[in-house]
Amino acid sequence: MQSPEASTAVSPTQIHLALAAFADEVIGTLAHLIAYVGALALFAILALEALGQLPDLRDDEPADKPGWSAADRSHPAFAVSRLDSSDKTASYTILRHPEGGRRDVLRWASEADQPVAELEIYREGGEFDVARPATADLAVQMGLSAATTLEQAGLIDTKFGPVALFRPVGAAEGTRACLGYLKRSEEPALQISGFSCQGDTLPARRAAIACTLNRLTLLTSGNEPRLAELFAHAELKRRACDSQGSLGSSDWLLGAANAQLRGAL
Repeated sequence: MQSPEASTAVSPTQIHLALAAFADEVIGTLAHLIAYVGALALFAILALEALGQLPDLRDDEPADKPGWSAADRSHPAFAVSRLDSSDKTASYTILRHPEGGRRDVLRWASEADQPVAELEIYREGGEFDVARPATADLAVQMGLSAATTLEQAGLIDTKFGPVALFRPVGAAEGTRACLGYLKRSEEPALQISGFSCQGDTLPARRAAIACTLNRLTLLTSGNEPRLAELFAHAELKRRACDSQGSLGSSDWLLGAANAQLRGAL
C-alpha cells in the first residue's frame, strides 16, 4: 500500500507534459496575437494606400496646360508706321506658347489713353485648334464681352488680299462702333486680326483698317522663308493712303456693309 506522499508525487513525465501543454498554449496565443496584429497592420496599410490614392485621383482630372507667356527677350518681327500724329507710339508685346505659337501684338492709344487700334499677327503652333471658330477671340480682342456676337461688316481689299470685317450685332450704321478684322493664311499658318476705332464714319473706319494693314511690314522672318515670301508678294500689291486714313482709291472697299463671306478668310 502506497503512502500519501507517494500518491501525491508528480512524475517527471507529467511535468514535461504540463510544460508542453503550456508552451503550446503560449505559442497558440502568440500566433493568434500575431495574426490579429497582422490583420490590423493590413487594414492600416490598405487605409493609407486609399488615402494615398486621393492625390492621384485628383491628378487624373484635366490639368491646366501651359499657356501663353510674355517673351521679353524676343525681338519684334513686324512694324507699322504711325496711324495718325495724334496717336501714341504703339506698344509691342510678344507672346509665346510652349507648343510653338507666337503672337506679335501692336496697340495704339489716344492721348487720353483710350484704345485706338490693335493689330495681332499670330503664327500658329501645335496649340492651334482647327475646330475653334476663327472669330472666337475677336470680340475679347476688341474689348467686348466674350459672349458678344459679331456680324459681318463687309470686306476690304488690302495688299494681303480681301480681309473680312466684323462689328457687334445690332450696331447702327452711323455709330462709332469699332470694327474688327480677320485674315487667315494657310501657308504659312498665319492669322492677322485686330480692330480699329478710327474714323467718324463706317467708310473711314474701313479705310483706316486697310491703311493699317497696308503699312504692316516684316522686319525679320527668322527661319520661316514662307513668311518672307508672303510679305514679299504682298508688297507688290501695296497701295498708298494719306495721313488722314482715307484711301487713294475707292476700289479698296468691296461690297456692301454686310456682304456674305465665302471661302477662307
